[in-house]
Amino acid sequence: MASPVTAQIVRPLEGLRLDVCGPPRPKGPERPKSPLGPTGVTGPAGMTALTVLVAGHLRLLGAETGTGRHDDRGARLALTGGDFDRQEAHARWSGDPAHGITDEATAQAATGIMAVHGRREGTPRALAVDYATTATALLTTQGLLAGLLGQARGGPAQRIGTSVDRAGLLTVSQYLAAAGADEGEAAELAPGGPPFTSVDGTLFELETLDPGAWAAFWRALDAPADAIRAGWRPFQFRYATACAPFPEALHRTAGTHTWARLRQAAARSGAEVCRLRTLAERAAEHDGAAPWTLAPYGSGDTPRHRPTPPPPRFGRPLAGITVLEAGRRIQAPLAAHLLGLLGAEVIRIEPPGGDPLRGMPPTSSGLSARWLALNRGKKAVEVDIKSPGERARLREMAAGADVFLHNWGPGKAAELGLDCTDLAAVNPALVYAYTGGWGTGRIDDAPMGTDFMVQARTGIGEAARPRDEPPAPSLMTLLDVLGGLLGAQAVLAGLLTRERGGQGVRVDSSLLGAADILTGPTLSRARNGGPMRRPAGFRAPLRTADGWIVPADVCAAAAGAYDLRELSTDEALAQLRDHGLSATAVTTDLADLHHDPRFAGSISRDAHGAPAVPDPWSHA
Repeated sequence: MASPVTAQIVRPLEGLRLDVCGPPRPKGPERPKSPLGPTGVTGPAGMTALTVLVAGHLRLLGAETGTGRHDDRGARLALTGGDFDRQEAHARWSGDPAHGITDEATAQAATGIMAVHGRREGTPRALAVDYATTATALLTTQGLLAGLLGQARGGPAQRIGTSVDRAGLLTVSQYLAAAGADEGEAAELAPGGPPFTSVDGTLFELETLDPGAWAAFWRALDAPADAIRAGWRPFQFRYATACAPFPEALHRTAGTHTWARLRQAAARSGAEVCRLRTLAERAAEHDGAAPWTLAPYGSGDTPRHRPTPPPPRFGRPLAGITVLEAGRRIQAPLAAHLLGLLGAEVIRIEPPGGDPLRGMPPTSSGLSARWLALNRGKKAVEVDIKSPGERARLREMAAGADVFLHNWGPGKAAELGLDCTDLAAVNPALVYAYTGGWGTGRIDDAPMGTDFMVQARTGIGEAARPRDEPPAPSLMTLLDVLGGLLGAQAVLAGLLTRERGGQGVRVDSSLLGAADILTGPTLSRARNGGPMRRPAGFRAPLRTADGWIVPADVCAAAAGAYDLRELSTDEALAQLRDHGLSATAVTTDLADLHHDPRFAGSISRDAHGAPAVPDPWSHA
């Protein structure tokens, strides 16, 4: 059992050793090079990619690399040393290998990631980056940190487990909730969406949260008035639906103007545009910074934080921790949701009248299904942050909390008197966490820090697609979700830093940090002279008579030699299995996941009737 030490430490895993047990590392150009990124290969090597990412993050937090052993059953990691009992975590592809989820490609296919990412084109499409594996690595790291935190607070050591299929379900949880809601979508699910192309060939993203700025931008370019009106709703809802079927006239309008003219129209209207940067450009400017920062504050005479009761013996490791969350949209709410799943009490700060997104369609029992996916189980307190008196009440709440987490716009917290220094004055042991868009000072002339703009600016439009497809950021909220996972990981690191050092910690994470993690393997290949983009046809789903299947990456070339178009999906899978090839069916309708035998008993219904994905961790 652990006991806190008195010396202040900046890296909470200082003095601990990491031992890794997993598949052997791949040889050749696919061997992992980056301390932070998986390789992009799959099967046993893909699980090695997961351990490389986890180990990289733990080393940044101070752990030293110990022994490594080969084991084909998955990834097993253990932290030992200091005052801690051995803390273990285990990650695998799925609960049952017989279901055909054996690598990144099959995990994307089964969990609905391909279905959501493919909505822009109207057919399922794979991500050429290892998205589900990356999410699993972040969840595995969180499990290890949470287990250590539970020990530091007087609880027992726990063995934490997670799997890539559960992580994949978590990444699509909002889309799954909407698919199983009481009513249909408020916006059409049909092919279409950005990026746009200028007359001189520049691919670009457009962003605004203001319908007036949207209209002003297009009017300045002489777009048809009816197209401007018809385009706003699908554009506004693209974050929720992963598609934007707005009129083709808007694409034609953009295609008649130069990039310089489009930038001018954006500047005058209040909208923002961002050119799709290449991976080569991102590699050239990449600063190698960690995806988060931890900054303890206070001095040696700062009072130690109030002790929190130890978690119950068989309970969740964050039981007894209080989190105040002032989050908007996805990133911060998801981070707080994960902390809640680990046992924390999450108190959500909402404006007078409640979060307007509570009513966003589609709903279940009158509540937004998407909102429930991120916020079920949280308590809510309405606070008018525009009122001095109400801000004082929020500071009083922070005085009794362990974590204050927000994702307000840059400078907003300081303007309100709710920045780190303000809340540290009332609670010197607070973990103050900010999940933003761009981090601090890392990108010159950064556009609005939203998911799709960060994707455009960091080369994800290229990374997410193979060489035979034009670059395009995904309309699935890749970075908002990874940003939420990263934010939760950073908070756990901050809490562990506080527990071992006794002082408050400022924690910063960002969508840019999430993008760096996702593109880390790609940038590593570029630094070592390898290809930045995946080859043509990479992870292409194969058509059957009644659906689609996806082979495991290592089986793709052999599976592509078979003509499966006249076979049913079951027959096609049986034929490939008979020839020793691994594959799985592609989920095309997320509503079907509730009854999918690959996830039997995993997806439940909450108290409002909305679909709920399983807790991504097991605790033993």
